Amino acid sequence: MPRPPIDQQVTFLYTYDLEKSAIFYGGVLELEMVLDQGACRLYRVGPDSFVGLCARDIRAKQPSGVVFTIVSPDVDGWYEFLTAKGVVYEAPPRYSEEFKVYSSFLRDPNGYLIEIQEFRSPEWPKPRR
Repeated sequence: MPRPPIDQQVTFLYTYDLEKSAIFYGGVLELEMVLDQGACRLYRVGPDSFVGLCARDIRAKQPSGVVFTIVSPDVDGWYEFLTAKGVVYEAPPRYSEEFKVYSSFLRDPNGYLIEIQEFRSPEWPKPRR
């Protein structure tokens, strides 16, 4: 089975102060905001790479690290491709109405969270290649 395609990449960072983080990434770094999902804001870093800032509750001990996200039009293909290699997913792919994405999550050998997703929001920028 061939490896499914990768169109884009997003690294999600968690923050206790979304507004302060948005001022830094959008204002100080002057990154273009491409999508505001309410609890998450996504900024373009390069032609097809992005950073997402996601609000977390201040009562949490830590902002919960990072999520490495692969954007692909074939989330189900990735699921089949990786499960055939013995990868154990947190759950099968599913649709999130809140964020308008179809995605699934797995962990790398160090426990880092990896998400493979397809944006289904019409506001999400298409790959530039």
